[in-house]
Amino acid sequence: MDVSAVQSLYGTAPTVSTEEIKKAQQENNNAKSFSTVFDSVMGLVDETNTLQNKADAESIKFALGESENTHDLAIAQQKANVALSYTVAVRDRFISAYQEIMQMQM
Repeated sequence: MDVSAVQSLYGTAPTVSTEEIKKAQQENNNAKSFSTVFDSVMGLVDETNTLQNKADAESIKFALGESENTHDLAIAQQKANVALSYTVAVRDRFISAYQEIMQMQM
């Protein structure tokens, strides 16, 4: 594409300040960091779901008499409980941050 015709209409090529470039880069980095955090939270939810399923499977095994090891059952249930508590805490912090952002005045 020939830009000389456009430049002749406006005199010179439009200039972009370094501050505008830095601001655009910062916004891009913020978007990347949010997506990274969001992806890690979704991974946390998947991990919590997996631990819940393992705890349920251990409970069913114990109830059916297929397993007599109460330690495995207790460990699986405790892991699932801790993961769920952590996931709920992260969710609560995200909701709190969202509400705070929504209350900001522009």
